[in-house]
Amino acid sequence: MPEMTVTVRWPDGRVADCYSPSLVMHDHLDPGTSYRVDEFTRRSATALAEASERVRAKYGFACSASAASLERIQATAAGFAATDLVEVLDMQPPLPQRTQSQESS
Repeated sequence: MPEMTVTVRWPDGRVADCYSPSLVMHDHLDPGTSYRVDEFTRRSATALAEASERVRAKYGFACSASAASLERIQATAAGFAATDLVEVLDMQPPLPQRTQSQESS
């Protein structure tokens, strides 16, 4: 199962990496996009819950690192106003690029 890291800049300028055990974060966040703190937290919680369920389905247990990542996000988010902005700087690894032959099939 491919894991990934989402790098964000919090409203106070701190840069942090957020871990996910699955590439599902790409379904909920976009690099180069800023989100309100409350929206970023909600999207992250949804994505990390999906990621943890994927781990459970494959290995029979939830991902504790995913839960810890969400706890860090929520704890950090609590220090800011809901309307402050969090910027998604990078998501690694990126999703593979689709080729024209894949798009036409």
